[in-house]
Amino acid sequence: MAQALADAAIVGPRPERLIEARRTRGFVSAHAAFWLLAPSLFLLFLFTYVPILEALMQAVSLEGFGGKFSGYGFGNFQRLFADASFWKALSNNLVYGLGTVAPSIALAVLIAVALQDATRLNAFLRTVIVFPVVLPLVAVATLFAFVLMPGVGLLDYHLAKLGISGTNWLGNPDTALYAIIGLSIWKNAGYYMLFVLAGLQGIAPELHEAAKLDGAGAFTRFLRITLPLLKPTLAFILVIAMINVVTQIDHVIVLTGGGPSDSTNILLNYIFQAAHQQGDSGRAAAATVISVAALLSLSVASLKTLERGMHYES
Repeated sequence: MAQALADAAIVGPRPERLIEARRTRGFVSAHAAFWLLAPSLFLLFLFTYVPILEALMQAVSLEGFGGKFSGYGFGNFQRLFADASFWKALSNNLVYGLGTVAPSIALAVLIAVALQDATRLNAFLRTVIVFPVVLPLVAVATLFAFVLMPGVGLLDYHLAKLGISGTNWLGNPDTALYAIIGLSIWKNAGYYMLFVLAGLQGIAPELHEAAKLDGAGAFTRFLRITLPLLKPTLAFILVIAMINVVTQIDHVIVLTGGGPSDSTNILLNYIFQAAHQQGDSGRAAAATVISVAALLSLSVASLKTLERGMHYES
């Protein structure tokens, strides 16, 4: 009897001790995790959120005669919205986004599905398609300047062999933006393909084998199995693609500088011109705030939309 009571006294408090030990380990783990993440969080705050706050403050800061500070208000936004060049740049950016995001992602999905099998030929073709990714955007723009050179460029040379007269692709306001769009698709499709290939590796082969046994064809398997399971990957790629639409500007500066007649002037180039060429930092900051807010809203909306009905592997 005495031994049983002694055992009960020893065993009794064990659950409490286990809970306390788990709490202690959890606190230590959270504390260690915080200090391990602290340098990254500090740099993220310093180089991301501080510039955003500075741009916001500059956007609402008003300057008087001689560039002296005169108070806070929305005068910079009023001047921005009254500027026809801003609306032209915004419309160009919308056309540029619509012309690059969907075609680049669709092309990346098609190429990845066609080259997902591990063969030597597919490995070689993947390398060829990914090659533009490793090239700097400035180098790609220089290459396309030679390809699109009127009359003597590579494109016009082959069109002339087909009996088709060439055009000044970058000097014509009707074609300049579409030439920039073609360059962006060629540059980004291989990059997005890498993510799609990674997503395809996470799809269990048993799903396709079961669908084959049920008589499903290749297109049906792609539509009913591959595409739904790729939705998380596509959501991520979509956000990356929209960021590229707003932030990629090197090729525009090298090829057209925003011309001719502002036909290729997009928001980031407009901000650059306002800040560094025209010296209007307030209007440039206002345009920056509008761009960041629009990009953040589109990213959140796209993720929320694509997350509906997503399928995740257990």
